[in-house]
Amino acid sequence: MTLGTRIATWNVNSVKQRMPRLLGWLDERQPDVVCLQETKLADDAFTKLLGDELSSRGYETALYGEVQWNGVALLSKVGLEDVVTGVAEAPGFPNPEARAVAATCGGIRIHSLYVPNGRVPDSDHYLYKLAWLAALKDVVASGPAEQIVCGDMNIAPTDADVFDPAAYVGSTHVTAPERQALADLMSTGLHDVVRDRWPAERVFSYWDYRAGMFHQDLGMRIDLMLASEPVAERVKAAWIDRKARKGTGPSDHAPVIIDLDTAPDGDLGPVVPPPSAPRGGKKKSTKLPQNR
Repeated sequence: MTLGTRIATWNVNSVKQRMPRLLGWLDERQPDVVCLQETKLADDAFTKLLGDELSSRGYETALYGEVQWNGVALLSKVGLEDVVTGVAEAPGFPNPEARAVAATCGGIRIHSLYVPNGRVPDSDHYLYKLAWLAALKDVVASGPAEQIVCGDMNIAPTDADVFDPAAYVGSTHVTAPERQALADLMSTGLHDVVRDRWPAERVFSYWDYRAGMFHQDLGMRIDLMLASEPVAERVKAAWIDRKARKGTGPSDHAPVIIDLDTAPDGDLGPVVPPPSAPRGGKKKSTKLPQNR
């Protein structure tokens, strides 16, 4: 892979709805490889909508989409080889869903993932999530030395990755089995490069649309960039592009960006731009919007 490579992952929550913002963001941030999730478009519709725009910017594309739900994509300026859609031996619900696409980009095996949500602990969808992650672990474990596993993992790795652990009691994304499944995946030799670089910082990548959660910085870090040791050693910057969550018509997720070998914007910090200070004064419990 060429020096100074920028790799990003972003759950766009409908590429059709986000198209103007996505193209503007590509022009501003100039990523070399982009992993997208929740594209919510069949492959032919994605190509019709964005094919020419992406090609004119130098991107090849690998797509795995559905008509209305899910959907993942890989965009690359540094090559796109050995494309694989789906996760070998992973279950469906009940049929396979468009949740994974992998390709080799400039010598690194990159996986763009939209992990199942889980919905409610101990539900059928929750068990599906755990089984899907177990199958993913086997795929990653059998892969090459240089890998990046990234996307919307739908798991906050620790309590430090949610604004208030008490608000999530009884919810998915934070349960012990989910976190163990993520730890098992990382045991293949993956590093959480954002947290490794910013071990004690308040860093979120997702904020619910409701109840002013974004403006109060009441979020979660569920969009992860996991890199194998040879790749992690090359990371010069790792950050959340919070600017892309601001303004009119955003996704509820912000992109996660890493720079390999060189950092053209410098080592910016964990969140760009940084959020306002969390609410001061006496701490009070905050309920999730769906639980109000």
